[in-house]
Amino acid sequence: QVHLEEAGGGSVRAGESLRLSCAASGTIWNTNVMGWYRETPGLQRELVATISSEGTTIYSDFVKGRFTIPRANVKNMVILQMDRLKPEETAVYYCALQNGQSFYSGIDAIDDWGEGSQVTVSS
Repeated sequence: QVHLEEAGGGSVRAGESLRLSCAASGTIWNTNVMGWYRETPGLQRELVATISSEGTTIYSDFVKGRFTIPRANVKNMVILQMDRLKPEETAVYYCALQNGQSFYSGIDAIDDWGEGSQVTVSS
């Protein structure tokens, strides 16, 4: 069984930064993809960014240049550094894991989800 423990999130003003972290525990394959999605009421959960165990990253267009997803120095942990946040990015952010896979394969391929972290950006 896999557990994704999220930390970070909170409330900031537009233009400020926040940092989310996610630590995976349980049966985690050395090959995996970890990442972040976000969800706002009435909208589908959408991809923010992912990183594979080999270091391949994918960013959604709306966060390129502002968000980064480095692998932490701790195994099976991923960080989302969010800079220059916008009010429309207020959402619940979810950590996600594709276990045993080496490349991002879409939301239907997600094996495990974190509980979600609220991020609120005020104008």
